[in-house]
Amino acid sequence: MIGTKHILILTADAGYGHRSAANAIAAALQEIHPADCTIEIINPLEDKRVPYLLRRSGTEYDRLVRVMPKFYKFNYEVSDSGPTSIMVHDAAAAILFEVMGDLLRRYQPDAIVCVYPLYQAPLVANFALNQRDIPLLTVITDLGPVHRFWFYKAADLCLVSTPAVQDQAIEYGLLPEKVVITGIPVHPNIAKEKRKPADIRAELGWPPDLTTVLVVGSKRVKNLPGVLRALNHSGLPLQLAIVAGGDDMLYQQLQTTKWHLPAHVFNFVENMPTLMHAADCIVCKAGGLVVTESLASGLPILLTDFIEGQETNNARFVMEGEAGELVHNPLEGLETICHWMADGGKLLAKLSQNSKRLGRPRAAYDAADLAWEAAIRGPQNRQERNLPEKVERIMKDLL
Repeated sequence: MIGTKHILILTADAGYGHRSAANAIAAALQEIHPADCTIEIINPLEDKRVPYLLRRSGTEYDRLVRVMPKFYKFNYEVSDSGPTSIMVHDAAAAILFEVMGDLLRRYQPDAIVCVYPLYQAPLVANFALNQRDIPLLTVITDLGPVHRFWFYKAADLCLVSTPAVQDQAIEYGLLPEKVVITGIPVHPNIAKEKRKPADIRAELGWPPDLTTVLVVGSKRVKNLPGVLRALNHSGLPLQLAIVAGGDDMLYQQLQTTKWHLPAHVFNFVENMPTLMHAADCIVCKAGGLVVTESLASGLPILLTDFIEGQETNNARFVMEGEAGELVHNPLEGLETICHWMADGGKLLAKLSQNSKRLGRPRAAYDAADLAWEAAIRGPQNRQERNLPEKVERIMKDLL
């Protein structure tokens, strides 16, 4: 008998991608091992011992990318260097050391999955103090190239999104056998949905035969209202499914809009996989989560925004893979949709095939399998260890 295994998933709430990836892995684990696996999803930054500014990182992330995007880009690029990365990991190890230690004692995990990069150093410092290594998996939640914060040599496995990120990880010193391409985990329901779009639309009460454009917004999507206005007055034979993404002001605006096309308006939804499989294409920004889910669903992607720095490469990945387009104003958006629908939607169908080729709908299952294998191995006591010099320095300061 193996016995119940305990898997701890550590996330953060700077954007939606980290939490979504954590939920996806947990859902896959619960589906595959419902009786012999317990999963806890924790955001260590919510602990009151964490400095105030770090605890508010999720809120500050939203504010910076909306109000000061150039400043955010500058900080992202400056921090993406070897010396700065080392400094940040050192600081994280010192600041989060006690919080991580308490989490390890409380949950006694057999394996740990990190979907946020800055938890690795404080975990390894605790492993060193306790003379006990717990299998540690890092799951990267952006398309490549990504920030070097993600690449930490002491992790047992680094689960990456694309071959380009795999190459980047090896270039930054990770052993090839520690780097596994899984894709970014998306909810298992995306892989399980097999119904035809028209059938799903009929069940949702939408006209089943109309070309359906899914539009996904949030507080960080600036150009969406203009593109929506252009589509609404286009006279095209399509319908809109619009998700405000929790942006209450946008949702109120959408509710009071006079729609000239069939429009289905939502604020925040729990059935995004269903909506994606009901659609023929999607309009969104280049967030790692929404792009990954769209590719996994085989959707052509019309990008209206991206956060410079973090999301630049997501947009590039979509365009280089010929799975969508980036537009800079409402007229470009309308022109693009018209081109996609022309000639019986031949270009739309081609883009959909390219999207399916890039997508990895079973990424959460692959990550769950690797996490389960790590939990089976479980923690190990080691009397001798070769610690990175920076961890040894942190340990001296802490002790």
